[in-house]
Amino acid sequence: MKILGITNVERFIEVVDQCKGRIELVTSEGDRLNLKSKLCQYLALSKIFSEAKIDEIEIIASEPEDVKILLEYLIRG
Repeated sequence: MKILGITNVERFIEVVDQCKGRIELVTSEGDRLNLKSKLCQYLALSKIFSEAKIDEIEIIASEPEDVKILLEYLIRG
């Protein structure tokens, strides 16, 4: 699923942390970053989120319940 307009990075990470299964960010080159990993969140995403705003990213959730959590985040922010 594509996620647009993330402006509150801390809230986004809180939502990812609520998810039970694997959550991956997929880059345009096809690389996959495990967003459940704190190391990945702090090191890799710090570069991506350095301006505290992302126009569009692609996220893959392994569990249907996690898709619901992410969709609720998108609707409610």
